[in-house]
Amino acid sequence: MDLGISGRTALVSGADSGIGWHTARLLLEEGATVVVTDLDQSSLDDAAAKLDSAEGKLFAFAADVTSVDSIASLRSSVEGAVGEIDILVQSAGITGAQGLFHEIDDEGWTKTIEVDLMGPVRLISAFLPALRTGGWGRIVLLASEDAVQPYDDEIPYCSAKAGVLALMKGLSRSYASEGLLVNAVSPAFIRTPMTDAMMEKRSKELGTSVDEAIESFLSDERPYMELGRRGEAEEVASVIAFLCSDRASFVNGSNYRVDSGSVATI
Repeated sequence: MDLGISGRTALVSGADSGIGWHTARLLLEEGATVVVTDLDQSSLDDAAAKLDSAEGKLFAFAADVTSVDSIASLRSSVEGAVGEIDILVQSAGITGAQGLFHEIDDEGWTKTIEVDLMGPVRLISAFLPALRTGGWGRIVLLASEDAVQPYDDEIPYCSAKAGVLALMKGLSRSYASEGLLVNAVSPAFIRTPMTDAMMEKRSKELGTSVDEAIESFLSDERPYMELGRRGEAEEVASVIAFLCSDRASFVNGSNYRVDSGSVATI
C-alpha cells in the first residue's frame, strides 16, 4: 500500500531496536527520509547499519530524552542534516520502577516519569515549531495497554503512559486545524529488548526457562491476550506507519490498541 509519505521527513526516537527500529524500516520503505535517535550512538549506528536505505535517506543522532540540552542538540543536528521534519514518532521508553506501591521510592517514580512522560514532552516541545509550519504533520506517541488497564506491580509506568494518552489528546485538539494530526498506539507484551529483560527476570524468579516464563505470564498476568503469544514489533510498527501516512488523514486524537485483546474493556 502506498502510504503517501514519499518525500516526507520523519524522526523516530527509541529506534535502536524493537518497535522504533521496525517503524524506521517501514517509513524508509515508503520513501521517507528518516532520522533515528536513541541514547547510545554506538548501538544506534549498529541499528542504522541494518536498515536498508538509499543514500541520503537515513541519519542517526544520539540523544537523551531526559535532558533539555541533549534534545536541543538533537534538533540542531536534525535541522542541519535534513531541515524540518514532517513526522515525529516517539517510542523511547523504559519499564521503570517495579514493585508494589509501598516498595517504590521517590527516585523510582521520578526516573520513570522523566523518561516515559517528560521525554515525549521535551521531544515534542523541541520539534513542534517545525511540525506546525508545513500545513501537514504527524505525531505518533507510544503509550501502552497499561495506560488504561493498570497493573499493581508497575504503577509508575502505568501512570506515565496514562499521561502520554492525555498529552496526545490535548495536542490533537490544539493543532489539528494547522494540519498536524496527533495519535497514539498502545501495544501489549511485544517481543522487544524491554520485555525480553522482563521475562529473563521472571524466569530466574520462578526457576523456569524463559519460554515457560512467557507462557505463565500470558496465562497468569495477561489472560485476555486471545492470540496466546507475544506480539511482534513489526505488527505495532505497521499501525504506526499507517498513522504517519496520508491514509490516516481523518484520524486524530485516537489511541490504537495493538494488544491481542489484552485490554478487557471496550
